[in-house]
Amino acid sequence: MKNIKDMVARDKKVKFCFYRDGSLWYETDCGFSFPVPIDDVGTATFLAEDKALIFMRYIRKHLELHEKALSELGKDDA
Repeated sequence: MKNIKDMVARDKKVKFCFYRDGSLWYETDCGFSFPVPIDDVGTATFLAEDKALIFMRYIRKHLELHEKALSELGKDDA
């Protein structure tokens, strides 16, 4: 799995995939999917495609959750 710096590097994008259970789901150029909770967005506008750097907070949060789940399963990498 790529690290967050690679995912949000210059010119990297995220693309909207779907909405489910109160979250907008986006995917990075490398294929990492992450949620953006609707409760978090307020009156912001979310585009179908945008700069990945803007979504760094959400990517980091989901990446940490993913890594924690893997470590609990006793795996080092997906």
